[in-house]
This record gives sequence, C-alpha cells and structure tokens, in this order.
Amino acid sequence: MRVLHVIASLAPRYGGPPKACLELCRELARRGDDVAIYTTTIDGGGDLPVPVAEPQWSEGVQIRYFPVQWPRGYVLSPPLAKALKVAIPQYDVVHIHSLYLFSSLAAAHYCQRFGVPYLVQPHGSLDPYLYRRHRGRKRIYEFLAERRNLNRAAAIHFVTEEERELTRPLGLEAPGIVAPLGLNLADYGDAVPGAFAKGWPQTRGRRLILFLGRLNFKKGLDLLARAFGHVARQCDDVGLVLAGPEDGGYGARVRQWLAAEGVLGKTTFTEMLLGAEKLSAFRAADVFVLPSYSENFGISVIEAMACEVPVVVSNKVNIWREVIEAGAGLVVDCNAEALAGALVTLLGDSARRKAMGRQGRRLVEERFTWEAVGERMTEVYRQIVGGRRPE
Repeated sequence: MRVLHVIASLAPRYGGPPKACLELCRELARRGDDVAIYTTTIDGGGDLPVPVAEPQWSEGVQIRYFPVQWPRGYVLSPPLAKALKVAIPQYDVVHIHSLYLFSSLAAAHYCQRFGVPYLVQPHGSLDPYLYRRHRGRKRIYEFLAERRNLNRAAAIHFVTEEERELTRPLGLEAPGIVAPLGLNLADYGDAVPGAFAKGWPQTRGRRLILFLGRLNFKKGLDLLARAFGHVARQCDDVGLVLAGPEDGGYGARVRQWLAAEGVLGKTTFTEMLLGAEKLSAFRAADVFVLPSYSENFGISVIEAMACEVPVVVSNKVNIWREVIEAGAGLVVDCNAEALAGALVTLLGDSARRKAMGRQGRRLVEERFTWEAVGERMTEVYRQIVGGRRPE
C-alpha cells in the first residue's frame, strides 16, 4: 500500500505532531508499506537545514521538504502544492495533518481532484478551546474550504475518544476513527545517573517537578506558576524544570508570573531537550505536570509514564481518563489550588509515586506503542482504500 502523509513541518519545536507523524510513518514502513512525507522547511522564524525538494530517507520513509514564503504563519508553499499535484495520483491514500494551513488545503484539493481518498488528523484544532480562538477568520476559512474538506474526507483521525466526543457538536459528515499516538519503548531505557544535574547543577538535591513542552498559551503555565508558588512555600527543597522552546515570546510572561510568586530562582529553563538530555530530565523528575487548557493527546505524558514518572494532568488533557483508570497519576481541574494540592500530595508520598510510575509504564506497554498503533492505522487505511467506511 502506498501512503502519503502531508504535514506543515517536521521541526521539533512544534511538539507532538511532527514527532508522531514521523514515528508513525517509520512504523508503517517497517510493516512493509511504501510511505512518504511531504512537508516544508519552516522552523519558527527560520528554516530547517535540509535539502529542498530532493528526497531524503529516514528508516524507510521518503521525506521531501519544500520552501515557504510569506505569509509564513499560513506556511504558504507553492512548490509544495506543485509537488502534491504530481504525487497524489500515485498514492492509495493520503493522511493530512492539521487544519487551517496551506499544506492541508492543497492536499485536500488535489485528493478531491484526482479521486484519491484522504483522512484528516486535526491535532486538537477542533477542540472547543482552540476552535473558539480567532473564530471570525476561521469561520470565513471554513465557509470557503475547510468545512467541505472535512466533510469529504474518508475519515477524521482522532487520537482519543475524548477528542472525538468533543467534536460531535460540530456535526461533521465524515466518520471519525480513534487511534492513539505511540512510543518506541526502546527509546526510554535507563539514563546515566545524575546526568541531568551535571548539565543543570542548580537542580541537584531538589525534588523536581518537570514540565516538558512548548511554552505557549494553551499549556496552563499561568496555573503552574501560581501552583508552584504554593508548593514552594510548603516544601523548601523543590524545583521546577520548564523544558521546551518558547512560542511567540510567551516565556517572558511565564517568568513574570514566577517572579510574582517569588519562585523564579527555583525554576530552571532548559529550552528544548532531545534524545539523551530529554531522557535524563524524565529520570531526574519526581513528578511530571501538564495543566493544559486544551490537549488532544499529550505525548509528553506517555513519555513520562514510559519513564515511570507519576503524572499530574488537567482534565483537559484528553488521555486523563486513561491516567485515572491505570492509576498512573492525578487529574485536576484547571485550577491553581487544585494543581498545587496534587503536587504536594505526590511529592510527600514516595511509595505512591513509585506505584503510579509502575502503573504508567504498564499502560504505555499495553496501549501506546507504535507497533499497536501501526496495526490499527494499517487496518484503517485498508478499509478506506477498499471503499469501506472505516471503523
């Protein structure tokens, strides 16, 4: 089977979607499918240092990058559109990532033109919290193209049942399928003891609360700053680690909130961590926290669980039900006091933290590996290619 994925960017700064797209494609290639990714070079205000238009290869996956031009926020790329016009008729099914971007518009257009079935993965953009943002201009865009593109899709790919349920009020005509994201468990083995403290010595001897993700508006960092202020006033030996790239200058606001709580000096900003550095951060953490106002999955949550770190998440992180059912952490409302209480509770109970960590690892092993996800997605693609309604 020939499968084409279209995504605006594979730059790590954009968090879970690029990582999930690339790792799913690698798994599909491992299973024997002919898989390609068409994307752009955009990387924040700059561009990825990659060859343009020439095919690159990553574990059996062909990747083609195309340059962008103004308006960069829309990730406009006429060369990408031109390449999709040629490529799409050669594929059995196209998997389109995200909405309201040029890449998804161009891919859906040519799929419809050439009669190639496609599915759309919204990556949380239909969640009510994000769906309401910039509603005026989104409504115009939906009227012109996006609603039609969604309704004509062979399927809409949701990564949690919660995400699908939140979207039901929109009345979309395309069937929704649920398939989670995954991990390669081999990437989450043991780290070098003390490696994180060697890189960031200010964390040595502290019980660490770890946030790993983009520093942006939806992550609930205002709640976390206030909650950490409460925690630090009760526990002298705690530290907060914020590991992730700044998004639109939002980090400055986070620093102001932490300073107002008097805990900026107990907070470590590491920027983005990858590979061994990221693993060392998880291994050094006592608790992982993600208090988002909207999170269609939360891949950093399953990374933490894979490393046997107990998690504290908001009930807007769409795998919160799975966390509760597995006993892998605590779930709170988007409320600073509730968040602080959960963090204090876990920091004060090492036995409970260890038990939750083991339960989290078991959950990932059972449900969130790329082997399991790849099998599910292969089934969905085959149903679509065979002209059946996917389930």
